[in-house]
Amino acid sequence: MTDSPAPAPYRVLARKYRPTDFAGLIGQEAMVRTLSNAIQSGRLAHAFVLTGVRGVGKTTTARIIARALNCVGMDGKGGPTIEPCGVCEHCRAIAEDRHVDVMEMDAASRTGVDGIRELIDSVRYRPTSARYKIYIIDEVHMLSTAAFNALLKTLEEPPEHVKFVFATTEIRKIPVTVLSRCQRFDLRRVEMEVLSAHFAGIAVKESAEIEPAALKLIARAADGSVRDGLSLLDQAISHGAGLVAESQVRDMLGLADRARVFDLLDAVMKGDVGTALDQITDQYAAGADPAVVLQDMLELVHWLTRLKVTPEAAEAATASETERVKGRQMADALSLAALTRAWQMLLKGLAETRSAHNALQAAEMAIVRLAYAAELPTPAELVEQIRANPQPPPAPRGPGGGGGGFVGAPADAVSGQHLGGNGNGGATALKMQPAPLAAPSQLPAMPAGFAEVVALFAEKREGVIAVQLRNQVNLVSFEPGRLEWRQHGAAASDLAPKVARLLSEWTGRRWTVSVNSSDPAQPTLAEQEAGAEMRRRQDAADHPLVKAVLAAFPGATIEKVHQLEAEPEPSPDIMTDDPDPMADPEMFPGEEDL
Repeated sequence: MTDSPAPAPYRVLARKYRPTDFAGLIGQEAMVRTLSNAIQSGRLAHAFVLTGVRGVGKTTTARIIARALNCVGMDGKGGPTIEPCGVCEHCRAIAEDRHVDVMEMDAASRTGVDGIRELIDSVRYRPTSARYKIYIIDEVHMLSTAAFNALLKTLEEPPEHVKFVFATTEIRKIPVTVLSRCQRFDLRRVEMEVLSAHFAGIAVKESAEIEPAALKLIARAADGSVRDGLSLLDQAISHGAGLVAESQVRDMLGLADRARVFDLLDAVMKGDVGTALDQITDQYAAGADPAVVLQDMLELVHWLTRLKVTPEAAEAATASETERVKGRQMADALSLAALTRAWQMLLKGLAETRSAHNALQAAEMAIVRLAYAAELPTPAELVEQIRANPQPPPAPRGPGGGGGGFVGAPADAVSGQHLGGNGNGGATALKMQPAPLAAPSQLPAMPAGFAEVVALFAEKREGVIAVQLRNQVNLVSFEPGRLEWRQHGAAASDLAPKVARLLSEWTGRRWTVSVNSSDPAQPTLAEQEAGAEMRRRQDAADHPLVKAVLAAFPGATIEKVHQLEAEPEPSPDIMTDDPDPMADPEMFPGEEDL
């Protein structure tokens, strides 16, 4: 009986699908075009430095350059090419990391000058079999200052058969004297949609079914790194056993649902602390990391700010339907000052959450602070309120200098009380009397309904806003201090924050105005008035007298209906006991007096 052959060892996706030529590099079109033109024209530099974030293809590009320069073609007679054959001896040896003329060194493990001296000693010898002797130094910024200095002379005037390719993630740590002797290529972060398409093709090759939304989550978590994204894709395929859903990727990454992040931020910005705490607790119970939830809220605040400044950003191809619809509603309802304040507070709360011993508690405290601050007026609103309601100057100090209490406080606002029975050593407790509250009659009258709000804007000579409120706004709900409406497309995008700011200024109370496009709404005031006018005309047309008039005058129409005011009752002052008031000559003069 013969033993079955052992299965081939599994290769992770990041190694299995590593590009072997320039055509396989994704997201680096500028660098590929420059290198391709240089190879075709023979304008090859003697040293290259490749920089970029981790996983964008720096080392892979260095190996492709080595293959392109040393490829001899399938017939063994070719020269440097932008399309290595992958079949010749040099291509196969470089791909298998066994070519004697292509030396790859990790500067992180050999930082001293000794390793560079060995490299310099070997530079003088010609390549054994290849066209060029190529030195690839990964993480070159880890070399010591002495190692860099030892390399300078050789790097400036190397032999014609030697090429250097450096790769680094910290370009600023490389001395300027080294950078000036190299051609620099900055590898960009790969865009999210490019990564999603690349991962979708690999999933098909791996016979794995992955939802497009799950691929977008993986591409977003990769943060522009192809290698990081392939590692996450490998993990997701194993997690889902070949069938990967969006919820599985969220659980794997510890992410919160995007729609729930919208709901959480909406509750926080409305000051609904209880709902916000319940939502973040539910997300934590579902496996979401509190720090990641705050990070998602930060990204959402940034997205809303972009929509506020540039509304056309909602039409981006990468924006989801939730981000377009819900994002526009929230951006219209929130002011730029509130979004800026939320960004600063969430940024501080995220740092606290990452360093706290209990991440959930720190995140909840950040949520509470932000919800409390959402109800506070902005600095501009405070200035306007102070201008509208100036406070009286502080009272002068009491007579006698030091015994009158605090500076600027009335004499009777501070009282001294000895806590101990002994007057010599007893501590003195100062009690500040609360400032007298303003009488309710001093506060401006609050509008009792939406129609009164519109009338207030007309009274304050804000005609443009009053017309928009009358014609372009459908009221959803109204209560003093809070307005919800649905607005038409012709209304200004910043109508809600403007109305909130002006109402807060005029009434002396903070108003919250939000745009709600989902709940039922009333007709606009203009539509209500038009409907009432139609009903009045119909009632008038049904009146028997009006019917008779219309019948008597064919072609006549009802142009307008006026509501007659009731006649006032006679005043008791003019009532007399005289049954004939006409007899009073003072009230009704005779003919001789006329």
